[in-house]
Amino acid sequence: MKYIYLTILLVAGLFTSATFAQTAKGSFTDISFIEGHWKAITAEGRAIEAVWLAPAGDNMLGFMRMMNGDKADLYEMLAYEQSDQGLVSLVKHFKPGLLGQEEKDNPNKYLFVEASKDRAIFQSTGGDLRILYEKRSSSQFAIARGSQENGKWVFKDLFVFNKVK
Repeated sequence: MKYIYLTILLVAGLFTSATFAQTAKGSFTDISFIEGHWKAITAEGRAIEAVWLAPAGDNMLGFMRMMNGDKADLYEMLAYEQSDQGLVSLVKHFKPGLLGQEEKDNPNKYLFVEASKDRAIFQSTGGDLRILYEKRSSSQFAIARGSQENGKWVFKDLFVFNKVK
């Protein structure tokens, strides 16, 4: 009887751990606030236009066009996918002419870390970089880049987007 009770506790513990791991994987609800058409101006005066489509099935797509004056400087394609690892952000960069910056089959990959209301964090697979998406108002959100400083993650704004009406 003692072994049956121990087995039940062990199985219950495994089930609870598995359930917790599943809830920590993220969902499209955690990043839905980025859906839409957005514009930003960098500190250097470069214009960035971005669009994120609504989730469909197991993915959500986004793309950015970064301008230097009247010329395209960089394009960025973003795919958010539900996978066995949870919500994953895949990113590829292209120079004008659609010249890929990353290896053909090797996008930058970021794994979902955590989310709270109007905030979601992804971490690079190397673990040295975090990307924060944060809604600042009904018509503004920011993307910030995080790095470790004295054992804490410190985020600095990369882009602050305003909704295009």
